[in-house]
Amino acid sequence: MQLKRDLGIWGAASIVVGTVIGSGIFLVPKTMVLRTGTPEMVFWVWIFGGLLTLAGALTYAELAASYNEAGGEYVYLREAYGPMFGFLYGWTQMWVAKSGSIATLASGFFLYLANFNPALEAVLFTLPIPIGPGWTDLQVRTGQLAAIAVILLLMALNYVGVRWGGGVQVAVTILKVALIAAIVAIGLGSGQGTMANFSTSVPSEAGIAGFFAALVAALWAYDGWNNVTMVAGEVRNPQRNLPLALTAGTLAVIVIYLLTNLAYFYILSAPDVASSDRVAATMMNRILGTQGAAAVSVAAMISIFAALNGSILSGSRVPFAMARDGLFFRSIGKIHPEFSTPHYSIILLSLWSCLLVLSGRYDDLFNFVIFGSWILYGLAAFSVIVLRRKRPDLPRPYKAIGYPVVPLLFVAVAIALLISTFIDKPRESLLGLGLIFAGLPFYFYWRGRSRPV
Repeated sequence: MQLKRDLGIWGAASIVVGTVIGSGIFLVPKTMVLRTGTPEMVFWVWIFGGLLTLAGALTYAELAASYNEAGGEYVYLREAYGPMFGFLYGWTQMWVAKSGSIATLASGFFLYLANFNPALEAVLFTLPIPIGPGWTDLQVRTGQLAAIAVILLLMALNYVGVRWGGGVQVAVTILKVALIAAIVAIGLGSGQGTMANFSTSVPSEAGIAGFFAALVAALWAYDGWNNVTMVAGEVRNPQRNLPLALTAGTLAVIVIYLLTNLAYFYILSAPDVASSDRVAATMMNRILGTQGAAAVSVAAMISIFAALNGSILSGSRVPFAMARDGLFFRSIGKIHPEFSTPHYSIILLSLWSCLLVLSGRYDDLFNFVIFGSWILYGLAAFSVIVLRRKRPDLPRPYKAIGYPVVPLLFVAVAIALLISTFIDKPRESLLGLGLIFAGLPFYFYWRGRSRPV
């Protein structure tokens, strides 16, 4: 059995936009202005991060059009460098990166929900297991169960068909963009702001170190643009729709982010933004009072819901692709006979994410894996150049614009980001590499028994 190509251009583009825009745009401006010092530098970081993301999208567009099958980077790394590199990427996505991202999003959903019902933050019970934050005893809160319930709901929706999951993604993404557009319009049209805010500043580390530290925060907000490549095996007319979804979706996100920050700094000064953990809520509270802040919480929850759905929809295709190659549990590579979905893969990813929500350890795992993940992202982008030499005969219905400058630009910045991250967080970087290479014994085990589905 094969996966059905039930995702059209709107479904594919909504995965890009809906997965990228999660909670980051509501949170990271504080970190960025603290690192750079001025609104002007914040905008330069957003623009640079957006262009870097666009360079990655243009590069991946060529790969996705040529290898339009489930798995995304797993497939590109496998074809360019061999199955071990593909496996290490898939291993990282399954157990840490994608599952940690889903757990983080679900927990963010319940934190915003707790604004309306503070009882969700109450501790239900404590287990004498030292896997909680700071290796304390595990505390289970009502909100964690609510977060798990959201994951299970989206698991069920994606289980019964990619058309259902894609339909939900389109609807929620449209609603999300409309709500963010309303926040921008209210901010810029309120008449309560001043252009003088753009000339304010706060103390910062400044310099190249501050720029790259702010860039890490911006790239976290831009993260997820590559997710549509993971469902390439279910996109209709992939040679056309995948490059279009990647480029148009990424450009849309860049515009949305710049307009949103324009509204933030029109209403709030740099010190106001630097002191706010939820800058959108602070802005709306200044304009409309508590009702405005509550509206932002609703918008953030819808935004996170769309990102969650897109993450489960796309992320489950990576372990599925590994299993089809005989490099993971064989059952994970099976397709549901009625719904034509990788149902076991969807269940495994969702349940593991639920366990991370329950443990509260996902933040540590996610921080550890950022360094290693960017090594794999850089290698995936460079695989365009490798495959041009290795497979000159490969059909390429779409070729990367600006080749080879655009792919090399992405790789060069990835290397600079890795160096900066290693200097800033050497312990987390080394531990992240350790988590990734912990998959090697499993690779050799499955490789020895390899029998593709």
